[in-house]
Amino acid sequence: MAERPGRRTPKPHSARVVRTERLTPHMQRVVIGGDGLAEFATRGSTDHYVKLLFGAEGVTYPEPFDMERIRAEFPRDQWPVTRTYTVRAWDTELRELTIDFVLHGDEGLAGPWATRVQPGDLVRFVGPGGAYAPDPTADWHLLVGDESALPAIGASLEALPDGARAVAIVEVSGPEEEQKINSDAEVIWLHRGDRPIGAALVEAVRAMEFPAGRLHAFVHGEAGFVKELRQLLRVERAVPREDISISGYWRLGHNEDGWQATKQAWNARVEAEQEGTPTTA
Repeated sequence: MAERPGRRTPKPHSARVVRTERLTPHMQRVVIGGDGLAEFATRGSTDHYVKLLFGAEGVTYPEPFDMERIRAEFPRDQWPVTRTYTVRAWDTELRELTIDFVLHGDEGLAGPWATRVQPGDLVRFVGPGGAYAPDPTADWHLLVGDESALPAIGASLEALPDGARAVAIVEVSGPEEEQKINSDAEVIWLHRGDRPIGAALVEAVRAMEFPAGRLHAFVHGEAGFVKELRQLLRVERAVPREDISISGYWRLGHNEDGWQATKQAWNARVEAEQEGTPTTA
């Protein structure tokens, strides 16, 4: 998202592209590393995310890179913008950070960048953020999402202890978009085809027979289907709020700048509508 006036940006990390890989026709992996990641550290979450900084085309920023100085000395249209991406993996020994990008052809900013970036190219970002990890005390786990949530779902499944009971339901455009996840958990791949995003996910979760015991759920992706699944899990299934990580990563018809500007208020309004809690949003 674009930086807002008066908002202080944490000191960014600087890294270099190590390698890239096309995982599927619409998913590109970029691995970054180097001494600039010496202070990078995750905190045990499996939905860690970073905010990549993209400079304005043709603009050279002074070194050392400082967002406060840039905001003070450069016009607004020359400020770097950010795009938020989930950490697929962090190798502390090799000091390598893996990020997977959903590709939409020439649309967007980060996707086209990921397809053309080369080893050695500079990458700046802030983070990580994140708050979810599978609760080892839960009786079973449900992870649901579209392509945008797939990196976090993959990281979460791979972090589960042996023998943990888990079901992941992932919607992708077609069979060519399925990925290998190094986990023994059940992964159900749904192929969207021409259907609306998330429609198959809502149907699948609604048709499930929920096992007995305490559920810990992770539901992320396009905001429209996330809203429907929030209703299903929180209201119809009465899953406690503290046992669900649920949010819209993105929303149809909005770029990240527009969605991030309204996301918090939108989530608060949806929660209030579904649970009957008061809100001023």
